[in-house]
Amino acid sequence: MTHFQPTCFAAAVCLSAALTNWIGDCRADDAPFAHPGVLHSQAELDFVKAKVASGDEPWKSAWEELRGHSFSKPNWKPRPATDVVRGPYNNPDIGGTDLMRDAAAAYSHAIQWCVTAEQSHADKAIEILNAYATTLRSVGGHDAKLLVGMVGIQFVNAAEILRHTQSGWSDVDRKKFEHLLRNVFYPTIEDFYPTANGNWDAAMIQTMMAMGVFLDDRPMFQRAVDYCLNGQGNGAIRNYVNDFGECQESGRDQAHTQMGLGYLGCAAEIAWKQGLDLYGAFDNRLAIGFEYTAKYNLGHDVPYEPYRSYEGRYHYPAISDKARGRFSSIFERVYHHYHDRTGLDMPFTRQVVERNRPERWQAPFASWGTLMFAGQPVRRAEKPRGSGNQ
Repeated sequence: MTHFQPTCFAAAVCLSAALTNWIGDCRADDAPFAHPGVLHSQAELDFVKAKVASGDEPWKSAWEELRGHSFSKPNWKPRPATDVVRGPYNNPDIGGTDLMRDAAAAYSHAIQWCVTAEQSHADKAIEILNAYATTLRSVGGHDAKLLVGMVGIQFVNAAEILRHTQSGWSDVDRKKFEHLLRNVFYPTIEDFYPTANGNWDAAMIQTMMAMGVFLDDRPMFQRAVDYCLNGQGNGAIRNYVNDFGECQESGRDQAHTQMGLGYLGCAAEIAWKQGLDLYGAFDNRLAIGFEYTAKYNLGHDVPYEPYRSYEGRYHYPAISDKARGRFSSIFERVYHHYHDRTGLDMPFTRQVVERNRPERWQAPFASWGTLMFAGQPVRRAEKPRGSGNQ
């Protein structure tokens, strides 16, 4: 991959040296994982519950957005297939769309269980996870790796919440779900897909990290962390985002670019929950990518340098205006981190957040960013391991 020279755009992000002056190797130690600790801590869940109860904005509107979907209703019925097949651009689609919607349903009902304390929502999330644990035996087809990467994080978030909140999920059923993760999901994504467009690897990184936390499996978690930092494929941070913010898929289209960024944002949030700082890796590279993409999609000019992807599979000679201005539900989470936790100015990301509230549900993402991350209080704790200068 072409080496990029720094430009004034990176400086315009106003990165603070104080945020990147610690050195670490971003390796997990033998300490227990924090639980719940995928995308949401117990304190964060409690904060959302209080905000919904008080009827404050933007949580009120975000809560109504979540509750308005059919899969958020108590009568939702999961439709697991035994052998899911997803072809290119979802053709053929054998159980793939159902898998995505059921993943969203499990996640939605787990959140609703925490916010309302209504057992029916815990029961519904458990029903969905159990249905797949006892039915799904394989995920195949051209897009199998991508599909597991997209849905896995939603299933695992639901499972993590249920496991660590008195939900009534039995140990027997939980172990069946663990078997699904280890024997169906993990083998599908274990070796990533280095030559694919980077959103594929990024999707798998987030889900592998999430599974590692839920399963208390440090080697699995560390495999994803290592690949995120130093993997050879297009989805590793330095390969997906260059040093002035251009993304590997910026010349493809803006929708897929935001997929890659969103998945890496989830990976960084999971790592943060576990005391590792992927957000700060390579001088806050992810922040620069978000700012670049937000700026371009808000209608501004940005620099662009054509380059070939890993092993030369893709070459995008110019930045793409396809899907320009269509914002995905990925910005609230990373804005909370960089702006609220670390005090980094993110002017273009902020504009997107303000324009896009409340973030809506989108099938490829662990959505509900406004509900779950807007206004979250910053708890000063020991700085996570890792370095902005990896």
